[in-house]
Amino acid sequence: MFRPLSVFIGARYTRAKRRSLFVSFISLTSMIGLALGVLVMIVVLSVMNGFDHEMRTRVLGMVPHATIESAVPVDDWQGLGEQLSRHPQVSAVAPFIQMQGLLTHQGQVSKILINAVDPQVEPKVSIIDRFFREGALADLAPGEFGIVIGDKAAQKLGVGVGDKITFVAPEVTVTPAGMFPRMKRFTVTGIFHVGAGEIDGYVALANIADLARLHRWKPGQVQGLRLRFDDLFQAPRIAWELAGQLDGDFYSRDWTRTHGNLYQAIRMEKAMIGLLLLLIVAVAAFNIISTLVMVVTDKRGDIAILRTLGATPRQIMAIFMVQGTVIGVVGTLLGAVLGILAALNISGWIAALERLIGHKFLSADVYFIDYLPSRLMAADVIQVCVAALVLSFLATLYPAWRAARTQPAEALRYE
Repeated sequence: MFRPLSVFIGARYTRAKRRSLFVSFISLTSMIGLALGVLVMIVVLSVMNGFDHEMRTRVLGMVPHATIESAVPVDDWQGLGEQLSRHPQVSAVAPFIQMQGLLTHQGQVSKILINAVDPQVEPKVSIIDRFFREGALADLAPGEFGIVIGDKAAQKLGVGVGDKITFVAPEVTVTPAGMFPRMKRFTVTGIFHVGAGEIDGYVALANIADLARLHRWKPGQVQGLRLRFDDLFQAPRIAWELAGQLDGDFYSRDWTRTHGNLYQAIRMEKAMIGLLLLLIVAVAAFNIISTLVMVVTDKRGDIAILRTLGATPRQIMAIFMVQGTVIGVVGTLLGAVLGILAALNISGWIAALERLIGHKFLSADVYFIDYLPSRLMAADVIQVCVAALVLSFLATLYPAWRAARTQPAEALRYE
């Protein structure tokens, strides 16, 4: 099979010779360095994609995309919900009541945010029903004052399904004997685990009718409506527009006020870490320069002979560009394969390591999830590989140009 002279000789130069083992070793280390750079970049970007995905699906799947509220209790929430549902971007509507306070049990105290919901409608706007460890959302029957809490809160309070806990509201009741805090006994009917520390530890669910009674509202009155959108990034704009179109004193809130900073931080970290890792790949790619400079120095006699046999400077330059490109291609492909395998399995590997050493790397008390997610995206792999190949090719230009300038008479003077 016919091969151009530059490709044939450049490919041969990548293989070891007895008198140039050191040069070949340097070529191997350059190849390994490039492979490691590509591997690390693919794995880290996949982990950042995993955090981004978990933030969207889990945390933002639990919190409302937006809420429509009023300063006074809303009476006809069904009619209001029907009006909001007409917007093409609104996929679901559900009523809610929120109340902050403390949960106590046998001397243990935990702050809590109770989200009172309609068990029949809540699954349309939340994914909480996917994460129940015990009980179910349907167990929150009206009038029974049941409560569903996260496993972190249950562990802190030392309670399980069926136990009684006391909710202390941040209000007082004035009696002839003085002022007393408002308290209510709830029965734990379910325990969930989302994997997000702030939700598993500080969020609870109750029936919307029970919390309305605790607020001393009329039956059917609610605090507002939770909205779910087809595109959560449109939530701030659309919720503000909807609140302005309603009759009455309504205002909107959206997820960017509660979790927007965290989401933006994840996106910014991905961009910055990607840039830093690209510099690592660039350092590994430009190691090819030193490799090829050494090869050019080692092959000065060969270059001179090729020039005397009629090889043009362009052919000489192409020989060393081929050699450097081969190093870059092999290193990039090796790093891509290993990076893909690592990205697909790193979550399981980290979980196994945590079980082996008995230490949790991601604590739910510190991070918003308690495990290492990974989500491999083909676009990231392609971009990393293209960047590595381009940098590798650019790294070949100077040594190849230097080789093309070799003068046969000077190179053969001391041969």
